[in-house]
Amino acid sequence: MSNPKIPDNGKLDRIVAEARRQAAERDQGYRERALKMYPWICGRCAREFTRENLRELTVHHRNHNHDDNPADGSNWELLCVYCHDNEHSRLTDHTGGSALTAEDAQPAATGNPFANLKSLLKRDS
Repeated sequence: MSNPKIPDNGKLDRIVAEARRQAAERDQGYRERALKMYPWICGRCAREFTRENLRELTVHHRNHNHDDNPADGSNWELLCVYCHDNEHSRLTDHTGGSALTAEDAQPAATGNPFANLKSLLKRDS
């Protein structure tokens, strides 16, 4: 049985090594790369961020393709969560659907509901 007052150095070393491995893995992600590359300021509303509220700063993909992550960061911009939501809402409004389903959208209607309106109006007179 182990003594609870004596630390298990092997276990502590494994925990520290795992934490360092996870930090290095996160540093390879595009968010961490963007945060190192750009100032911590929202690209739309110019709100400034600190370590305390950095979780509210997101990386927006300008072309809406999350797999397009060039090393120079040219497809990224830092946006606060509010501006990021607004940007995606604007895309939804523009395409009539979400960005994920824009390419699967139904073709536009070709019928004209007012085609016979003139004859209907003449009939009453």
